[in-house]
Amino acid sequence: MTFRIVLFILLFVFNPGFLSKALGQQAPDYSDLSYWAAHPDKDDPSDRTPGASVSHLSENKKIDIFFLHPTTHTKGNPKQNWNGDILNEKLRTKTEEGTILHQASIFNGAGNVYAPFYRQAHIKSYYTKDKATAKKAFDLAYEDVRAAFIHYLKFNNNGRPFIIAAHSQGTNHATTLIQEIVDLDSQLRNQLVAAYLVGMPIPKNAFKKIPVCETPEQTNCFCSWRTFKEEYTPKKYVLGDTIAVTNPISWTTNKEKVDKSKNKGSVLKDFDAGFTQQLVGAQIHNGMLWVDKPKFPGSFLLTTKNYHIADFNLFYESVRENSIARVERFYQKHNKQ
Repeated sequence: MTFRIVLFILLFVFNPGFLSKALGQQAPDYSDLSYWAAHPDKDDPSDRTPGASVSHLSENKKIDIFFLHPTTHTKGNPKQNWNGDILNEKLRTKTEEGTILHQASIFNGAGNVYAPFYRQAHIKSYYTKDKATAKKAFDLAYEDVRAAFIHYLKFNNNGRPFIIAAHSQGTNHATTLIQEIVDLDSQLRNQLVAAYLVGMPIPKNAFKKIPVCETPEQTNCFCSWRTFKEEYTPKKYVLGDTIAVTNPISWTTNKEKVDKSKNKGSVLKDFDAGFTQQLVGAQIHNGMLWVDKPKFPGSFLLTTKNYHIADFNLFYESVRENSIARVERFYQKHNKQ
């Protein structure tokens, strides 16, 4: 037996945490900026804007945005690692250059963006028949999310209002986070400008005290939508009028279709190309958001009718302006009180 193997065994026996640390699976230390994909104290992709067409960056930074990214842990055999390694450079880069750039950056006009790396569950956790293992993977991911939010509240928030924004797996964790920490705490509930819980079916009664946003400037509420091609009804998806849907163009729950002419700007794959104007209209239908098939160079190759990956990007500028409007309305209400 070689010296290295002996040393490894001794380290594992006398320091049980060694193996997890060796694999990069130790619990993240959110006092260390390297565990944040976006943070006001570091330069990161959430600071950027599409092309040169956006100038309304927040200057006063009166509020914060706590953003939870969707699943980027999609490669490899999940049986070898059901949870993503936060220290894996390829996974970090994929997260930063994908969702942090294309989604978290939406909110830099409203305030300070905080987005933790977390030990996200592998994409196959949603589809495996091994539900017990999947639950463990999601529970571990949520453990990190909760720790990051608690750290943020304790060391960064300083009583400021905040937005919670999330997509896909991030939305699953954000929903639980709001249920467990924000919803039943009157102080935190009053600090919540709004939540954007996108890409997953959220029941209208998901929270006891926080309602669905029904008007463009309503605060202390939550928005949600899932995007599909119009006339398409997916199989095995949760549908129906019990699911919360806010139209991200009109910012109402009205079921009338909103024409694409009112869509202020979408962001496609090339972030630096800026906005594509009037790409899709939107209509609430049966717990979903129906949109036109987007037309852009190469769109004839787009065969999917599930536009999940573009839930935010189809409405980038609309979400951006709406988050700013809700913040302004929040302060108008605050000043009156």
